[in-house]
Amino acid sequence: MRAVLQRAKRASVTVEGEVTASFDSQGIVALVGATHEDGPDQVTTIARKIAELRILDDEKSVSDVNAPVIVVSQFTLYADVRKGRRPSWNGAAAGPVAEPLVDAVVAALRERGLTVGTGIFGAMMDVELVNDGPMTILVEA
Repeated sequence: MRAVLQRAKRASVTVEGEVTASFDSQGIVALVGATHEDGPDQVTTIARKIAELRILDDEKSVSDVNAPVIVVSQFTLYADVRKGRRPSWNGAAAGPVAEPLVDAVVAALRERGLTVGTGIFGAMMDVELVNDGPMTILVEA
């Protein structure tokens, strides 16, 4: 699994004109992608990193200050652009594999008592955020 974590001052996800998730205080937007070999161990690692990385103000973590998180599924994190001009998506897990894994990351974060919003798996989403810092971290499990 891969996740791009962006520290944000505010963020929202909109699908077909409806806001599915938002926050107006410091939090994390986590773009999460899965590949074919991913399973429970990778879910645990990604969720732990999202919750515990000390990337908020004063070296605090999401768990330290109960900051909000928005998780957005992002198969494009597995784009391969080494050849030609057209990305290959072969590294990304298909929806029936990836969706339960992304859902499991969300569930693991909620089990920690965190406030977690989401987009809609497979939908065209408008993701808006004010990147705070900017602070963007790539996490791989």
